[in-house]
Amino acid sequence: MLDRTATTFSHVKPGDTEFVSGGLRDFFLYRDLGIAQATHGKVIAHLVKANMAPETGTGWHRHEADFQIVIMTKGWARFMYEDKETLVEAGDVVHQRPGIRHYLFDYSPDMEYLEIVGPADFKSIDVEPVCAIPPPTPWA
Repeated sequence: MLDRTATTFSHVKPGDTEFVSGGLRDFFLYRDLGIAQATHGKVIAHLVKANMAPETGTGWHRHEADFQIVIMTKGWARFMYEDKETLVEAGDVVHQRPGIRHYLFDYSPDMEYLEIVGPADFKSIDVEPVCAIPPPTPWA
């Protein structure tokens, strides 16, 4: 049975937290949704949005995480998952299996997604390139 004492109730409204820099990627802004604190580090949930035009993207990497999903809420992003190009558009949900090598290389100016990862202190590990990356779409 689920241990309900290991987490706390959390309710974060849009004005409670702001988008800030200083997250995993300099070209994105992150808005904390209070889940890491409520779950004592078991899970993190944050909104991520484009802050600068794509130039080099995230680079090839994988995460040391047990669970990760991306829910695109606005705009679009193009990823390489292993050697498969994947367009993720508003409304799409992607489950990134543990350890999958990937590269976010292009996104729209209005891109925003909800990312949920467990554990909250997951690691991002650079990996050798899997394949060539298409160029990003210039912002007008």
